[in-house]
Amino acid sequence: MTATMLYKPAAGDRTSSLPLRMALAPTGTAPALIDGAWWPRSRDLSAELPALTAVLDPLWGRITRVTVNPTFWPVIPRRVPVEGHVVHIGWFNAEQDPHKLLLLSYTSGRWDLLVIPPETSPATAARLMSAATDPARCLTASGLIQEAEFFRVAAEADWDSTRETVWDSEGGHGARPAVIHHVPTPAEGM
Repeated sequence: MTATMLYKPAAGDRTSSLPLRMALAPTGTAPALIDGAWWPRSRDLSAELPALTAVLDPLWGRITRVTVNPTFWPVIPRRVPVEGHVVHIGWFNAEQDPHKLLLLSYTSGRWDLLVIPPETSPATAARLMSAATDPARCLTASGLIQEAEFFRVAAEADWDSTRETVWDSEGGHGARPAVIHHVPTPAEGM
């Protein structure tokens, strides 16, 4: 079972009024490489983290620190004010998967979330959220993104193959040229 969070902030909240897009692994499943998936709407940590921590603080304890790989985050603030406290942001180049967000709680531990790129299509994002929360999951965050890209390319190739088959069946490039037989007219004699 997947826990999907659709958090809608209160009217006075500084964060976006759109629901948070996140799925967490079921409670009690075996530890894995990632604990769920988050699909932010932008690459702006200052704008995206308050809504994320508002949902996770009650579930996992107060989130006090977040680390990212700067590959996909154009600006990494040192701190982000969230409701009632400040979250400190750190970054690691080689040590952290570029598609992962690491969250630390002072009292409860560490969690790793797959970060689904904001520009991802809804169908691919849904597939990634499902894969990230599957109890039998064994791929890294980047492994899941690569797998999703493979499926996307394969689906496009299948679509192109289907269109080519239709093209050929309707007289496209693979069709044989029509053979026109000369039929003698009565004046030519038979």
